[in-house]
Amino acid sequence: MSSVWDRLKPLTQGQEDMAKALTDRSLEVVGFFGPTGTGKSLFSLVYGISSVASGDYSRFVIVRPIVDVVTGEEITVARSPAAFVDTMRSYLQDVVQPFIEWSSIESMIAGNKIVFADPHYLRGRTFDNSIVFLDDIQVMKPESIIEAIVRVGRNSRFIVAGDPVFQALKEVSHDPAALIREVLMSEEKSKVVDLGIRDIVREGAKRGLRFLVEYRLRSRQLSDEERRVYDAVKLKAPDADIVTVVDIAPTKRSFELSSEHVPDALIVVKQGHMGRLVGKGGERINAAEKELNVKLRGVELNLDFRDIVRALHPTSWIWKHVKEVDFAGPNLQIKVYEDAVGAAVGQRGSYVKFLDSVVRKLFGVGVRMVAIERPRQERRKGGRRSSDASAAGASP
Repeated sequence: MSSVWDRLKPLTQGQEDMAKALTDRSLEVVGFFGPTGTGKSLFSLVYGISSVASGDYSRFVIVRPIVDVVTGEEITVARSPAAFVDTMRSYLQDVVQPFIEWSSIESMIAGNKIVFADPHYLRGRTFDNSIVFLDDIQVMKPESIIEAIVRVGRNSRFIVAGDPVFQALKEVSHDPAALIREVLMSEEKSKVVDLGIRDIVREGAKRGLRFLVEYRLRSRQLSDEERRVYDAVKLKAPDADIVTVVDIAPTKRSFELSSEHVPDALIVVKQGHMGRLVGKGGERINAAEKELNVKLRGVELNLDFRDIVRALHPTSWIWKHVKEVDFAGPNLQIKVYEDAVGAAVGQRGSYVKFLDSVVRKLFGVGVRMVAIERPRQERRKGGRRSSDASAAGASP
């Protein structure tokens, strides 16, 4: 392996997992799924270039759709061959230039060791002794993705990367990234690496995701009850920036949740506005509750989704046993310590299904709960242990 690969140091656990998967030659197909800014393209491109430079493979084939984000129109080889190649070169240069001299890349392109392929025109081609990298599959048709897989020949490896998080928040049904991820999860000699918010290392990407989440919430159409709550709360807290209101009462009733810890409506406010919503001693939100005769709860909008779990879960103390809430594929995954999994899941999974229903209303994504082992130093003596290693929510 070329020293180029050695210059790339993982900064997060997810990036460490990507590096291990790429260097495991027993894996024929590797899939990286998560939000932009997590290093999916960077690790894949550097690995592919390094593998060709070291002589492990003869070609590095990069397959990627080029889409105009404004018009949605694709740039293809047939329509604009020069524009297609120039855009692909710019994409490659932007990602890998901090690690590899561009003159070396140009030499490899000229020598046909790095090949740019249009996903629309793969039929009839075969890539032997090659690394084939398919990027940005969330904007591709499943047929094009499968066609690329078919073209992978002898002594070759296939790397696929996509962002089901961005697509899920846009409410895109049948997202190719999510579908291909599900296929690869059970495929032999394949490995799926899920990346989340914790793995975003580019600050601009994290800010963009935060803007996307806020846009998603602000663009929700409020029901009559949600509008009634919004107007009453805004009257009591006029300086609070309310992003959205979600009516939970019908969902609460459908799961027969009568716990005092579950609100009837959740009020999402801009970060830093919780104090303005609640008021000193809670007089603002208490006054709104009295006027509406409903139980309200507020939460600040941020990318720490543990706050959502804390605000909604019927077991008031469960948030203390939640290790992490982050994206895994197109879902929010809640990692809870296994000795508290019963209280987290609820009878017949009712609590997970309740959370799944509310989170779908808010963000358009499902919820999945996974039990994890508690660190040895945190284990409680005599604590109850669950024999079930994981519990899936209502999402697929």
